[in-house]
Amino acid sequence: YYFVTICTHNKQKILCDIVGEGFPLPRLTLQGKITEKYILNINKKYLCVKPDKYVIMPNHIHIILQIDNNGRGDPSPTISNVIGWLKYNITKEINQSNSRYGQNIFQRSFHDHIIRGESDYLKIWNYIDTNPAKWNEDCFYVD
Repeated sequence: YYFVTICTHNKQKILCDIVGEGFPLPRLTLQGKITEKYILNINKKYLCVKPDKYVIMPNHIHIILQIDNNGRGDPSPTISNVIGWLKYNITKEINQSNSRYGQNIFQRSFHDHIIRGESDYLKIWNYIDTNPAKWNEDCFYVD
């Protein structure tokens, strides 16, 4: 399992708004809906990769990815392959929907962390689950 964080270019808040009282939730913009579509389709492109948990925030995405070669003999794609495919397709569709081409949607790189053990997995799962409620305290928060 890998924990991946992808930020938008210049931390632009284009993917969603955080709405609601008590336990706020992301309300996806068109760009956020396009992003979610490709997250949910990772497994169609890479059969051995599954998004296990994710959250789309205003200016970043958190995903837990499970890679399971399962002895099929085909080499598993790298995290860079998967994230490159994801960012490319999201960017392409967002730019087409805005009749713009070449506009950067995401920062060049991403952060990844190999999840080591059940306690690490549960800590990250909880972090993703509660991220919208803690948006104002998030290290990626911009006003």
